[in-house]
Amino acid sequence: MIKKRAALLFSLTTIFFALSAHADVFLKDNTDILGKWKVYAESGKLDGEKKKLIVEWDFKSDGTLETKSTDGGGRTKEMNIAIKYSVADGEIQKQEIPGRDKYESCKVVEKDGSIMTLKCKYLYYFLAKL
Repeated sequence: MIKKRAALLFSLTTIFFALSAHADVFLKDNTDILGKWKVYAESGKLDGEKKKLIVEWDFKSDGTLETKSTDGGGRTKEMNIAIKYSVADGEIQKQEIPGRDKYESCKVVEKDGSIMTLKCKYLYYFLAKL
């Protein structure tokens, strides 16, 4: 009987830790993300192959997300775009296209000090604080 209880307790504990390891991070406001972040990779899956990027996101306190993208191939050099963002219901809501009212929701999957992983509509973004 004791072995069965111990096995059941071990199983429940394992399930609990497995589920909590992938729990999304709830943002209370934008203070957790303010500042410049290097978006160093993107992927279709959290554990999938990562495509390297040369992108910088700057979350401003006024609700502006300034994006600076550098073309590694040198065709377009550098592109700067400013879009609106906010934090609502623990997630980042950001404009999909500048000047349009369509927003996408991005969940913070992981945030550990200067590292953050976002799950947006189609992609995961991997960021490091600058």
